[in-house]
Amino acid sequence: MGKTCCGPDEAGANNNDPTWLRILWIALGLNAIMFGVEIVAGIAADSRALQADALDFLGDAANYAISLGVAGMALVWRARAALVKAATMLAFGLWVLGSAIWGFFVGASPDPGTMGAIGSLALAVNLAVAAMLFRYRSGDANMRSVWICSRNDAIGNITVLAAAIGVFGTGRAWPDLVVASIMAGLAVWGSAEVFNQARGELRSS
Repeated sequence: MGKTCCGPDEAGANNNDPTWLRILWIALGLNAIMFGVEIVAGIAADSRALQADALDFLGDAANYAISLGVAGMALVWRARAALVKAATMLAFGLWVLGSAIWGFFVGASPDPGTMGAIGSLALAVNLAVAAMLFRYRSGDANMRSVWICSRNDAIGNITVLAAAIGVFGTGRAWPDLVVASIMAGLAVWGSAEVFNQARGELRSS
């Protein structure tokens, strides 16, 4: 895991950067919109991968709101906010994993066309957000958590598209369920990264 290259004072200045705050507001709006689009499409298409990605959009919107709320505060408060976000990422990952396991038992019939169309739209949105946040990827745990969420989202969208191709090619639901499980793993991994860095910042504070 990459370590922050700036101390508490510099990290605090970065958190007050008008560009950083503007990007967070844009990301918050885009994620809120995409949650609505993707949850409706995921339910209509019976795709657990799309539903998982929609919940991820909702979680990210909440995380961006938290980041805006603690911007400019002392490092200890930003680290505490990062711990909250790490917990939400972990909860999301465990929920998605449980949903995927349930799908293996009860069966599913996802629509690959809807998965592909909505997955492509979600990928475009997440790539745009990730590109805007790239320069802030090495900040404190709060900034890093935002970057990790966006990075994981883009990776998750690529796997959703792969699942759509797999469902179309096989006519079966297992590619959708496997991708949902991969997205769960990304969330758990990302939460561990943020949690470890936030704990280090709390110790140093």
